[in-house]
Amino acid sequence: MDLGIKEKVVIVMASSKGLGKATALEFAKEGATVILSSRNQQTLDETAAEIKETSGNQQVFSHVCDISKEDDIQKLVQFVADQFGRIDVLINNTGGPKAGGFDAVEDADWYKAFDQNLLSYVRTSRAVLPYMKKQQFGRIINVSSSSVKEVIDGLILSNTLRAGMVGFAKTLAREVAGDNILVNTVGPGRFATDRVAELDGIAADKQGVPIEQITEKSKSTIPAGRYGEPEEFAKIVVFLASAANSFMTGQSLVIEGGSLKAL
Repeated sequence: MDLGIKEKVVIVMASSKGLGKATALEFAKEGATVILSSRNQQTLDETAAEIKETSGNQQVFSHVCDISKEDDIQKLVQFVADQFGRIDVLINNTGGPKAGGFDAVEDADWYKAFDQNLLSYVRTSRAVLPYMKKQQFGRIINVSSSSVKEVIDGLILSNTLRAGMVGFAKTLAREVAGDNILVNTVGPGRFATDRVAELDGIAADKQGVPIEQITEKSKSTIPAGRYGEPEEFAKIVVFLASAANSFMTGQSLVIEGGSLKAL
């Protein structure tokens, strides 16, 4: 299948590691021009070099951006527009908010989570949409969490803000579909990433057991019997963001190995 991605210009937020990095790599393999972004230039440079070597695609660039800062977002988008003349795909992605239940988070945590996990996606989308509308083509994919379908205990901030993200994406999708701009949300379940290892570690500390015990218990709840590999997630994102997907928009998909019971 020709995904129609070759030479498309793709911005992948929070792409120096984890699912963002895996997604950027898959786009590079398909021949896209890929712009990596995160807060640390050294890490970005190392990731860009690794992706170039692995994919054989030298059109991989990086630009520092703290997604919680509007000025950084504007500078990133302006850099891409100036350098490449277009923006075809935006992958909205950021780290998860502070873990904890209702009594473990304060107002400051709520404000930070809102800024990082919802408002940042609004700002990046607002910044790229004029370019997408002008060229009458665009794909915006919001990386969320499987909690958009079934909440996860001990992650009240994530559960709340991810749900808001779905409402934002669905509404935006309806508003821009006439410009051939498709907006979808993808919620990963448990993948072999640093974030999942962090959450398993928190659970292990709380229960006073080895992290291996937590991990194996978690895997036993997944019908596939394992955590997903980041590239498995990335391949689905790449399809949704490609020209091969020409009609699916406003959807919220979960990729979780069959673990959710309420869909």
